[in-house]
Amino acid sequence: MTTETAGNTRRIGRGLFDSPPVAAAVEIARDRVAAVSLGDGHGDAVISSYAFEPLEKTVLEPALNAPNVHDEAALASAVQGALEKVAPRTRRIALVIPDTAAKVSLVRFEKVPARAQDLEQLIRWQVRKAAPFKIEDAQVSWVPGVVLPGGGREFLVTSARRDVIEGYERACEAAGVHAGLVDLATFNVVNSVLASGVQATGDWLLVHIAFDYVTLAVVRAADLVFFRNRATVEDGELTDLVHQTAMYHEDRLGGGGFSRVVLAGAWVRGVDTAERLKRAIEERVSVRVEPVDFTSAATLRDRISANPALLDVLAPAVGVLLRERAPRRAAQPAGVGA
Repeated sequence: MTTETAGNTRRIGRGLFDSPPVAAAVEIARDRVAAVSLGDGHGDAVISSYAFEPLEKTVLEPALNAPNVHDEAALASAVQGALEKVAPRTRRIALVIPDTAAKVSLVRFEKVPARAQDLEQLIRWQVRKAAPFKIEDAQVSWVPGVVLPGGGREFLVTSARRDVIEGYERACEAAGVHAGLVDLATFNVVNSVLASGVQATGDWLLVHIAFDYVTLAVVRAADLVFFRNRATVEDGELTDLVHQTAMYHEDRLGGGGFSRVVLAGAWVRGVDTAERLKRAIEERVSVRVEPVDFTSAATLRDRISANPALLDVLAPAVGVLLRERAPRRAAQPAGVGA
């Protein structure tokens, strides 16, 4: 296993496994499998097709320190069923899994080792202290984050139990495809927002509501500077988390308020619920809350309605595909990433 020592200029994450760009992506969530294929239309990315397959609650239970896949046959059947409607001939995909399957850390070093091997050892030693599993049994990946005063640097580090990742991979293999890249859901919701081309003038906040968890992420330019994941919370608790994040951002991250707030996953729960959460968050942070909209970067074919609920569901899979199409740094080696 190699380790990535350089990241994308404009994209978050590089995948727990990594290989050349793919045309189809699968997101596995607690309640569903979503498959998306991306094509070209007059030089622009086009969502050529997408499909969903529901999952019973007994199939999958995303967790950091326990097996996630409890019914491999059922998960494989759902992956195969979704891909047959989207990209029946594909044999290699990008795979997006729940945030709760891995631990995300932001690690700072005042001095960064010049040698990649020394950096790897330093990062592993740092995350070992907080990991709830043996780091020797984990896949650890990272990308460089913000540059610190004095020449230091922050790194976005992702670690996951190897057997947890292998559980998702085996289900894909049983479905007849290879997961050439494995990455986390919220990273790629961020990527779908970055790909839209709307540049924030300052730090911005993503509130990502999944089926069984909530993740809050703060992005500075194209670097993630805050990541907090919690089990599903009530509406009031969510707005409290947003307020706490805003206070932490101001007190500890030198922020002066968010330039924008993006809410993802809420419209899947219904328009009334989404609008209620939107208003509640706006009252807490005094910033207009907007839904995810990646359609300026990846358009939907004619007769496909780009309603907020559909964009919520497609965002993680579309985000990883758009990220793979983004220009990479010339010196960036292949390997695992965050």
